[in-house]
Amino acid sequence: MFTKQFYPILAVLSLSILLISCATTGPGGKKSLILVPVGQEVAIGQGMAERVAQTEKTFGNAEWQQYLAEVGQKIVAVCDRRDIEYHFTVIESDQINAFAAPGGYIYFYTGLLREMKDESEMAAVMAHEISHVVARHSVKRIQAVLGVAAAYQLAFGSEGASEIVDAAINIGMGLAFSSYSRENEREADQYGLHYLVKAGYDPRGALGMYETLARLGGGGASNVFEQLSSTHPETKERIANARALIASMKPLPSSLTRGESRYRRMADSLPAKAEAGGGK
Repeated sequence: MFTKQFYPILAVLSLSILLISCATTGPGGKKSLILVPVGQEVAIGQGMAERVAQTEKTFGNAEWQQYLAEVGQKIVAVCDRRDIEYHFTVIESDQINAFAAPGGYIYFYTGLLREMKDESEMAAVMAHEISHVVARHSVKRIQAVLGVAAAYQLAFGSEGASEIVDAAINIGMGLAFSSYSRENEREADQYGLHYLVKAGYDPRGALGMYETLARLGGGGASNVFEQLSSTHPETKERIANARALIASMKPLPSSLTRGESRYRRMADSLPAKAEAGGGK
């Protein structure tokens, strides 16, 4: 049984949490309750990036790393979250995948880049992954697993917060290659298309990428657009939703680009697919 003295303390605590945790998580100033502070989110993402660097092979082509970052920054410049520094890395692997870690760490695999036809398709996946960061989808999942008490310790920098960050990194690594909810994916699809057009890209690049991934059936990937499969009803629904959203944007600016020639030139420098039974 709570005493009368407890309720004012509870009210102040609740107000404090609300004041520090209402964060922008989408276009139009959409807000969500986020208990993990930005600084801790970045620390979690940095910790995950260190793990990825130990387990994955960074593609040694500096021109490609610069190219990915250039396209990424075009999307960042028009997105609804610019309170963090974004990092973009190409991983050399035949996996057909891309993923985002908390705090703005974005990864593309050369196996996925080989399947793309132009820059607008790469930008479409980039916009989708950045949208997960904007919406703080990974952070929401991590704080749900941590629980309110641990998230509160992170929010207020309580004793033991560093241990919780370490736990959050472990949780984040476990979640990085698992599926988001359908609601999360719808948000990333929707936000991504808006960001794609605002950055100057033809949104048909997103449709091309959806259809390629559906044809490939995910190619063993567990994250990029969540293993689209041409036989899955949700895939058909998402493609239909994208077509409807693009139609609602018309008339589209005539200056939108697909970026075919540059992408084809860059694609020539991607590593060849490993022989069966060799490499990743």
